[in-house]
Amino acid sequence: MLGFITRPPHRFLSLLCPGLRIPRLSVPCAQPRPRAMAISSSSCKLPLVAVCQVTSTPDKQQNFKTCAELVREAARLGACLVFLPEAFDFIARDPAETLRLSEPLGGRLLEEYTRLARECGLWLSLGGFHERGQDWEQTQKIYNCHVLLNSKGAVVATYRKTHLCDVEIPGQGPMCESNSTMPGPSLESPVSTPAGKVGLAVCYDMRFPELSLALAQAGAEILTYPSAFGSVTGPAHWEVLLRARAIETQCYVVAAAQCGRHHEKRASYGHSMVVDPWGTVVARCSEGPGLCLARIDLSYLRQLRQHLPVFQHRRPDLYGNLGHPLS
Repeated sequence: MLGFITRPPHRFLSLLCPGLRIPRLSVPCAQPRPRAMAISSSSCKLPLVAVCQVTSTPDKQQNFKTCAELVREAARLGACLVFLPEAFDFIARDPAETLRLSEPLGGRLLEEYTRLARECGLWLSLGGFHERGQDWEQTQKIYNCHVLLNSKGAVVATYRKTHLCDVEIPGQGPMCESNSTMPGPSLESPVSTPAGKVGLAVCYDMRFPELSLALAQAGAEILTYPSAFGSVTGPAHWEVLLRARAIETQCYVVAAAQCGRHHEKRASYGHSMVVDPWGTVVARCSEGPGLCLARIDLSYLRQLRQHLPVFQHRRPDLYGNLGHPLS
């Protein structure tokens, strides 16, 4: 699989290959695959996905302009599916501002992204939209909603984050997502896209392997974890968790991330990446806003699953239906 790294649009684009060191980026290259699973010469025909890294603020219109620029750049480079991170719409200073800035799915902001998908002719994974659901009047709380748009701008899937991040990490500050957000009621079945079948999740969900196993057994070939990881958990857990989810499910893992300082109260780790089913990081973003690109090789995925048939070796008789298929 080929991986690319870019600086912000039109500034830098390089092809990752074994042994190549990219000047000034200090980005490790993908290690060669086992000989039996080598890449074919037709890899340039494989579907290309783009992973966007942004620094959202409370300014929704400026955030949209930034994301739209990256999406248009991804379209120019030939991507068929673009992934935006959690809170691509905004990151507020407090729960009250979060609730004030939130919108329903039929609101103005999603209409702008609908037009953007149609304009660019590609699919969009909107990784974490602050959604006022149908129960807004009763609960006065929102959902962290992962929205998938097709190239015609139609909403083809919505997944509402099921695991809320209520944590207190020394050195990172407390986070209580449930102050403003309701947990989603269910998982979403994987969705067929031009790049493969995509299983939807959001950020903190990656700490729960049961979710990824359920999506994989339901047919997912790509798992996506749009995120806004903090400065303490990021260096310790980000890459480790993403690679673990890829290895145990034998899926591609795509993780678009927030980066940098959003305002005086919050900053994010960044390091957006794509991991292949072998657990190799095949593309990652450099520091700051920008995007990275990777090709999705489903024949390689199927070959790997044939060589390592772990799902055939599961023992539910010993440990129950952990991560059983979705109904």
